[in-house]
Amino acid sequence: MKKCPFCAEEIQDDAIKCKHCGEFLDPSARPHSGEAGAKWYFRKGFIVIALLSVGPLALPLIWLRPNTSRNWKIGLTIVTLVLSWFLYQATLESMKNLSEYFKLLNGL
Repeated sequence: MKKCPFCAEEIQDDAIKCKHCGEFLDPSARPHSGEAGAKWYFRKGFIVIALLSVGPLALPLIWLRPNTSRNWKIGLTIVTLVLSWFLYQATLESMKNLSEYFKLLNGL
């Protein structure tokens, strides 16, 4: 038996993880703190779906995400805003065309 270096409880000699505090005793056995350790709303897949669904309303997810550099955040914000502006203009143009077609149909 040996003591855990984190909580000082008795553990078995060949233990990989402490059963009391849950810490890994071997640093190589610890899970990587990359995308897998991120909260679900900071994962790339969720942010992409949010951007496609609600557009610029999802920008706070990008800015609060700790794993993204400031340059990427600025770039993604600019791309999202420019794309949203073009889609907004296209929607206005489509609404204008639909209104004209509706007027033509009612006139006949």
